[in-house]
Parts: sequence; C-alpha cells; structure tokens
Amino acid sequence: MGKSKLTAQEYSRHPFLLPLAEVYQHVGTNDETGLTKLQAQQAQQQYGPNKLQGERGVQWYSVLLKQVSNAMTLVLVLAMSLSYGVTDYIEGGVITAVIVLNVVVGFYQEYQAEKKMDSLRSLSSPSAAVLREGRIETIPSAEVVPGDLVHIKSGDTIPADLRLFEAMNLECDEKILTGEAIPVAKDVKADFSSNDELSTGIGDRLNMAYSSSTVTKGRGKGVVVYTGMYTEIGKIAASMQGKQRKANRSLSRKQSKIQPAKGAALRVWDGIGAFLGLTTGTPLQRKLSKLAYTLFACAILLALIVFGVNSFNVTNEVAIYAISTGIAIIPESLIAVLTITMVVGMTQMRKKKVLIRQLSALEALGGVTNICSDKTGTLTQGQMITRRVWIPDYGVYTVNGAEESSNPTSGTVAFSSSATTEESSIEHSGLGPAEKAAENEDKNIKKTPDVTPEFEGFLQSTALCNLASIRHDDQKNEWQATGDPTEIALQVFAHRFNYGKKVLEGQHGWKQLAEYPFDSSIKRMSVLYQSTDGENYVFTKGAVERILDLCTSIGSDRQQHEMTQEKKDLVLNQMTLLADQGLRVMGIARRTLSDYSDKSAVEPPRDTIETGLNLLGLAGLYDPPRLETSGAVKECTTAGIQVHMLTGDHPSTATAIAKEVGIIPRNPDALPSATAAALVKTASDFDGMTDEQLDAVPTLPVVIARCAPHTKTRMIRALHRRRAFAAMTGDGVNDAPSLQAADVGIAMGMAGSDVAKGAADIVLTDDNFASIVNAIEEGRRMFDNIQKFILHLLTANVGEVILLIIGLGFQDEQGFSVFPLSPLQILWINMLTSSFPAFGLGREKASSDIMCRPPHDNRRGVFTPQIIVDMAVYGIIMGTLALLTFVIIIYGPGNGNLGHDCNGGYRDSCDVVFRARAAVFAELTWLILISAWEFKSLRRSMFSLDPATAKTSKFPFFKDVYNNRFLFYAVVLGALSVFPAVYIPGLNTTVFKHKGITWEWGLSFGAVFIFVLGVEGWKAWKRYRGLFTNEEVVRGDPLSLRQGRWSFARSFSRNKTSSSDLVGLEKGNAVVK
Repeated sequence: MGKSKLTAQEYSRHPFLLPLAEVYQHVGTNDETGLTKLQAQQAQQQYGPNKLQGERGVQWYSVLLKQVSNAMTLVLVLAMSLSYGVTDYIEGGVITAVIVLNVVVGFYQEYQAEKKMDSLRSLSSPSAAVLREGRIETIPSAEVVPGDLVHIKSGDTIPADLRLFEAMNLECDEKILTGEAIPVAKDVKADFSSNDELSTGIGDRLNMAYSSSTVTKGRGKGVVVYTGMYTEIGKIAASMQGKQRKANRSLSRKQSKIQPAKGAALRVWDGIGAFLGLTTGTPLQRKLSKLAYTLFACAILLALIVFGVNSFNVTNEVAIYAISTGIAIIPESLIAVLTITMVVGMTQMRKKKVLIRQLSALEALGGVTNICSDKTGTLTQGQMITRRVWIPDYGVYTVNGAEESSNPTSGTVAFSSSATTEESSIEHSGLGPAEKAAENEDKNIKKTPDVTPEFEGFLQSTALCNLASIRHDDQKNEWQATGDPTEIALQVFAHRFNYGKKVLEGQHGWKQLAEYPFDSSIKRMSVLYQSTDGENYVFTKGAVERILDLCTSIGSDRQQHEMTQEKKDLVLNQMTLLADQGLRVMGIARRTLSDYSDKSAVEPPRDTIETGLNLLGLAGLYDPPRLETSGAVKECTTAGIQVHMLTGDHPSTATAIAKEVGIIPRNPDALPSATAAALVKTASDFDGMTDEQLDAVPTLPVVIARCAPHTKTRMIRALHRRRAFAAMTGDGVNDAPSLQAADVGIAMGMAGSDVAKGAADIVLTDDNFASIVNAIEEGRRMFDNIQKFILHLLTANVGEVILLIIGLGFQDEQGFSVFPLSPLQILWINMLTSSFPAFGLGREKASSDIMCRPPHDNRRGVFTPQIIVDMAVYGIIMGTLALLTFVIIIYGPGNGNLGHDCNGGYRDSCDVVFRARAAVFAELTWLILISAWEFKSLRRSMFSLDPATAKTSKFPFFKDVYNNRFLFYAVVLGALSVFPAVYIPGLNTTVFKHKGITWEWGLSFGAVFIFVLGVEGWKAWKRYRGLFTNEEVVRGDPLSLRQGRWSFARSFSRNKTSSSDLVGLEKGNAVVK
C-alpha cells in the first residue's frame, strides 16, 4: 500500500495530555484483552508497518558493483580486451555476452538472495510482547500497530511510542532522544492535563515511553499511540541515518597533524577492500574473495608464462593462448554458488525454528564441540506446576492430576499433616519424579483442604509477590496466563484457593507500594504491600538459601519460632528432599514494616527491606523435560558434542533433571572418581577456583547449579582454554556478555530480552534445546556442501591448467603453441558444465551419518588438508587423461600434424587438431560432471554414498544420485549438451574451434571409466590408510561420559503422551553405529 493511502496518526491533543480512557477510545482497543487479530490486521493496513523510512536494506547498486568488481569478471574483461585486441571479434563478442550474462544472472541471484537474507534477519530484530485477544504474543516490532497493549521489562527495546498505564520501578534510557545519560523514572499517575505539548519536554513526559529507547529497570505496560515515522524517533529519523566510521578514519587535525592524510588513506583502503569484497562479509566470504584475487594473480602469472615460452613475441596466437590459460584457472561461478548455498541454509534454519542474525554463525555451527544450555524452557517444557508446598510445623500440600499449567481448576489438592516431604522412590515408569512421589505419598490425606491461618500467609505471599496474571476467557472457555512460568505456577496455586492477586487487590483491599524485581545475582524478588488495616508487609520469594540468610524466624503467626541452626537444617533438609524429586524449590517469606509511609517519595533501599524476614514455607515446582530433549542429548554425544547445563536451580533439582534427560548418569559411582566428582558443581564452587585450578581438573563440570551470569562467561573462557568451540544460550540482559564471549551465542526468541537477542548470533523461535541440535546439523550440512562444490570447481580448474600449461609444448610449424582447449570451450565448461552441478552440490541433503562424526575444525575452515590434496590428486588425474587423449589423437592417426594457425580458425591442415579438441572438450565435460556425483561424499564410494541406503540395497547408486534431483538433471543434461556443441555447423568450427568426431568418442568414454577408477581408488586408499582422519577429532573436554544413555524423561501429562510417542522416543534414542 502506498504511503499516500496510509492514515495519519493524529489526536486532539498529544496522548500524554489525555486521560487513558480517551486514548483507549481513540485507538479502539480493549484495556483488558487488547486488539483482536482482525483489528490488528486492519490497523496494519491503515497505518502501515512500524518502520522508519530510509532504513537501509539491500541496495541494488551495491550488489551490481559487487558483481562487476568480482575477480572472475575482471579476468573475463581482460580476456575480452585481448580478444578484441587481436581482432578475434567472434571470440570477443562471445566473451562480452558471457560477461553480460554472468553479471545479470549473478546480480539477479545475489540480489534475490540478499533480499531473502534481509527478510530472514528482520525476523530476529527487536520484538514486542503484545496483548491480543487476551493472550500475550511475541511479534516483530514492525508488526506493532496503534492500539496494541505492549508489555515491557528490563532489557527490552520499546517498539513504539507508548502511553503507559502500568509501571513498577520502570526506568527508561532515552538518551537517544534527549541526550541525557540518566534513565528516566516513569510515573503513570503523572497528570499533564493542564499543560501543553510545547511546554513539556520529551524527557518530562513521565507517562510516555518512546520507541527505540531501552528499559533499564523495572517493568510496565502501555498502549501504542504512535508507530513508524509518527514516533519521536521517526521525527528525527534523518539524523539517525549517519554512517559510523571505523577508528582512525577521522580527517580532523585535533588528533595529530598527519591524521587527515592517515584518515583519508584508511578510507580509501576501506573503500577498495569493500569494493573488492576483502573487508566485508563473513570470514568464509572474505577468504573466498582472497582466493579469487589470488587466482586472478595466478591467471596473470600463467599468461606471463605463456608469453615467456614464446619469447614474449606476443602475436595473436600467443595472446589467445594466454586468454585460455587465464580463463582456465578462474572458477567463475564460485561466489554465486556460495551466496545461494547460504540463503538455502538460512531458509532451512528458519524451518527448524532457528533465525540467523550473523552469517558467520552458519559457518561456525558445524564446528561446535560444547553446548552450554539453560534448563528452564530450553531443556524443559517451561510449563511449571506447583506440585508440593511445605508449611513448617503444619504439613504438606500436594497437587495431583494437573494437566494444564495455567488452569487452577485442573487436578486436585490434597493435604497431609506429615511434617516432612519424605522422598519416595522414583522408578523408571511413565510418571515423572514429582508425580511418582505424589503417588507414593502418605495415604492419610485430606482432599480439598481449607485455607487455615497457617496457610493463608503463604498464599498471600505467593499471589502478591508475583507479576503473572490469570484470567478465564468466557467466550473460549479456557484459562489464559501471562508472565514467567515460575510465577504462573505460584499464581495458579493461589487461585486454587481463591487467593489470586486480582482477588486480594480488588476484594481484600491490598495495595502495592513498591517492587524490587527479581535480580539474577541475588536470586530473589520482593514487593511492599499495604493491607486494609494500614499494616505494611514485605513479601519475598526466591532461592531457598538466599531467603534463609535473610530470615530471623520461621512459621505462621500462630506458631512462629526463632530461626535457629536446627531450624535452618530442617528447612535445607526439606529443600533437598523436594529437589531430589526433580522439583524447583522456592522459599516464600514475609515481614511487617511499620516505619514506612505510602506517601513517602523515596523508596526504601532493598537491603533495608529484605531483612528480618519470616519463612512461611517452601514451594516445589515441577517443570517436565521436553520429550525430545533426551534424544537430542544422545544425538549430541553421537556427534562428539558435550552438553553442559548451567542453571539457577538448586544442585539437587539440577541433578535430578540432568539425570532425566541423560546429561549425567543415574549412577555416577560407575564412573571414574575424578570424573564423578566433577559432574555437578555449584557456581560458588566453580567461581571459587582459579583459572589454573580449572585447567588442572580432568574435566569441566557438566552441571553448574545456582549459576550466575558471570559464571557463564567464566565457563566459556575455561572451554576456550581447552580449545573447545562453544555455544551458549541466554535470555536475560545479564547474559549478553556470555553470549558475546561464546563462539555461537544463542538467544531465546520467546523468553529472551532484546538485549540478549542483539548480542546473539542465532535466535531460537521455540526456545527448544532440540532446535540447537537441528541448527548444528544444518550447519554441518552446509559446511560439507561448501567443501564439495569448492572441490568440484577447483578440481576442474586444476585439470584445465595442467592441460594448457603442458600443452605449451605442442607447437606448430611456425613455433606457436597450439592450445588443446579454446577459450570458449573453457568458458562453456566453467560457466555451464561446472556451475549447475556446483549449485546442485550446494543443495545436497545431509548424509544420514552427519551427526555420527565429530565436529570439524573451524580454525582450518573449508580448505582442509584433505580438500587441498583431493583437489590436486583429482585435478592431476583429470588433466592427465585429457592430455593423453589429445596426444593419442594428434600423434596417433594424426602423425603429429599440428597444422597452421589452428588457434585462429579452421583450415584443412587443422582437421586433426580440431578433432582432438572436440574429444578433449567432451571428455573434460563428462569428467567434471561425473566428479559432481563422486564428490557427494569425500570418502565413501560413489556406488555406496549413503550408509542408510547401503544397508537396504545391494546397489544403491541410482537411488543415491537421484536423491538430489537438481544435481541429477544438471549432470544428465550437461552430458547430453556435448553433442549439439560438437556437431552444430558453424558453432563448432567458428565458435568452439573444434569439429565433429567419430571413433574419438571411444577415448572420451574410456577416460570417464578410468577417472572413476582413479577417484574410487584414491578414496579406498584414504579409507584403508586412515588418511585425514585426524581432521575429525573431538577437541575440547575429554570427558569419558556417554551422555543421553540413561534418560527417562516423560511429560507431566501422561494422558497426552501416547504409547506410540514413547515408542518413537525409544527409536529416536537408538545409537547409530
């Protein structure tokens, strides 16, 4: 839709001056459920996307310049110039047409590819959590429309201009608009109705949050009032488009007198490097650009060799021969094939729930040796249910049969007066550990227990110290929950007794005064509330050890005791019993606060609030592992990848879940003592060790509990010192340093903050550990395919160069070298014969054993010793066979007659030479085409390419080669194209400088069989001697631990897990030998 048709975003007064009810009415939204999907779609059409005009996307002219400045194109331009210079207008015209065609096709392919990559990158751009139809949805910021209700939290980038209606300790960094470095504290109660827009600056509008600013503290909710160019940042968008230069590029004399000259020289160097592709793109793209210009230099060197052999007597014939050798060494389609392969890789990643933010991650994923993963929501389902609640000196509440994590009416609650949560034995059954423990619970229980005074304080704390919300959608007849899974579980538990936050605030008159948000460094959260009788209460929840340190008493108001060491030991024992059952344990506490007034303008410091607490009880939350996690962990082990779990949970909880998914064995005593001792560590133990001590231990921890953000960074550094290539997951603001430190940073798309996504290389749209494994598999597939088509293209070039360099010795009666291949024959082979099979190799599917071998070495890149040696061996075989064919025809029936001026055109004396060229042309074409099938695997025979099909078929050749349809037809049609090229009159003698042949076909056919025998022989020798197997060595931590072999993960919902699902899991866990 054109800009002229978009509706202007206008109000009677600026939204910060209007009452909220009037804002809601103007944008047509519901303050409880938000917009409907239909309303959002209509608003998108009415107001357009939430983007700034002039945002730089892919520029067509930069892509075109890239094509023109390509080294491959420059060689062709040089060849074209020489052709015109020696008045060979047919050859010059054909090369001109090839240049134009190459640039146009390359431009179209790369432009489409860049646009595709641009669109895929946009999917991982800052997102927004919006309330639509009563549900929280995470959408790209570009899809936000006026009227959306947006939830923001610390670390988020605000997607549009918001009129805030809820804020808790909310502070925003607005220096991008105001220039002020100090964050602005927001106040939704600020009244500006008597002010005007001009007299109130942007930084003083405390009930507004602005697009592109970031949340530095707290949380809030707001209704979108402006998007796109109507936002405040949109009004100054022109000033935001400036391009930042690298360091030392300034032309100012303030730094030094020579700075202008230095800066200008560096800018010119940057421009040249960018123009030639040497300083832009991914490491692989830059490496291939350097290779292209190295080959360009080699082409010039070969031309000089040709001139030197002919004593620099540069006649037309010598110049044409020089053109041939220059063209022969250049793989004209290399960059185009790489670009398209990367686009296909990104698209495949998107289908597997992975968004690529940095193209370099595509190259790096296949070399990952260690994955450091969070637990909650990644290894587990992220759908927590409060299973058990322990009230000191009172009893235990147990939730049974709960199927829906957000439904407070699902399941039943039972109360046992037993004073402990004695752990029951957990057997390998369909039940999860929490369910099994509940099933074996004391049978003397009370169903549907009442809310007693001992229990009431616990419910109040869990409901009020909580940011989650629960509501029932009457139209859809379903329960909806928004918020963190942990808080949803606690809020749902309180709702079971009609003690939800809404009820307490609305009907019981509780009023919130302050909030101290959850901090990962101290692992707790607190709120300050005032009851109807004017009493102030502090409610706190968090990690049990951290809460215990702040408690001076334990129990309810009726039975409150001093927190002695004996009581602490009792609490820690109960925590361990719950954690051993796989439950995440939270401590719940409160205190009264008499010396605080709700009219106080200054919020009390956190350390004065969170002290002298009274422990009310413990809550055990169960977050079942994802069904696919155990299989993914096992797949990692088979692929030579070690999985580490870094979690904030208690060591016992972390250990129980790690055993469930197979990260550690159920019986670690069977392992060597040094290994068993290193399996699980707390962050305090890990951080307490020096780097030297960490490097001295036989293995790094597989599970780190109570993990802090800086612990993750230390873990990455420790892995790097062991030469590991590590991937790290993260979702919070504090995870950004570890994501940047990792070789591959992985952010969570659903639960992750915008800061974490900005620091990451890839984003998981489903927050699933199995998606990481899928991404690694795709990374390996793409790496393998890049190696295959590079080997395919360069082998052909090596063969051609060998043929032409040795061919310098074939001199006619005038002393001029007669080329075995003409320039246009070489162009035909390189542009048409090689390109399409190379594209096909780039689209090759992953081998069935791709995750049954160790990671490749990213430090070596694609040019491994095996690729270099293979290229030389196969190139020599190819060049030698073509040379022998030329020699047999010329010096056999031809009696060594090389004719007169056969490089310039056809004459009777050139009959033998032209026939020899035709045979060599057909032979090289077929050898290059058949090599594409051979290179589908670098080590396995072409007649048994895939181990999976080899087991089911005695001769799987046809099935294997037909598996890649594009490659199959590229080879078949390429082979058939030889015949019209050889026989069409005029095209053969005038353009290609060869002619029709008869018995010579036998030599070309025979060479194909010999080539296949040579390649198969070299592959067999590599397998027999174990050559280049050192390229596939697992680096990193030498842990003798077969992860994934002990898992018994199950869903918390037995009814939703069919027996066929479990059978599928067992099949998925089978070890591939």
